[in-house]
Amino acid sequence: MSKHNVVIVDDHQLFAGSLEGLVNSYPNYEVAYHTLNGKELIDKLEATNRTPDLILLDINMPIMNGIETMEWLKQNRPDVKVLALSMEDDEDTIIKMLRHGAKGYLLKDIEPLVFKQALDDVMNKGFYYSDKVSNTLLGSLDGGNSDRVKLKEREIEFLKLACTEKTYKEIAGEMFLSPKTIDGYREALFEKLEVRSRIGLVLYCIKNKIYRV
Repeated sequence: MSKHNVVIVDDHQLFAGSLEGLVNSYPNYEVAYHTLNGKELIDKLEATNRTPDLILLDINMPIMNGIETMEWLKQNRPDVKVLALSMEDDEDTIIKMLRHGAKGYLLKDIEPLVFKQALDDVMNKGFYYSDKVSNTLLGSLDGGNSDRVKLKEREIEFLKLACTEKTYKEIAGEMFLSPKTIDGYREALFEKLEVRSRIGLVLYCIKNKIYRV
């Protein structure tokens, strides 16, 4: 069986080395190379003309960070699957990565078993999300939407705005609703879609083509 080709982009060499060892310990994955930042990755991609199956992309890096790198990948290598790596659960930054096409994110203190599940989910299902989410979110991308949650027009409008960089207060203003009403929309959708954060809402929208990256 051929192995999935993985590239690691991270300026912390000790962490990247440990991650490479972990990836290579899985029978169906193999690290092709490791770069220290986005610019090194782009140089390598352009020199080899070979696109990896999966890129593990750090967010905070010098010279060219994860968001800038994701923007380039979206324009130049839109088919490559990317998992964002983060030291902190910074919602705004992670949402930016998802809006630019990342298929999910991993905190760097993730358990090895969960890490392996994340790799498999991205390769087999198209997305990975660490929260407890519904089968709708993590279901096969080509599995149809027969089990998709029924959403009202105003809920869809709210979800589309939640995928932008607007604050909840700004969303309230745009929808001509009070912040308290927007809080109600958010909490109701958290329950309806079985997610616990704005990141979960964004991934649901991307998965179900409510918001297109």
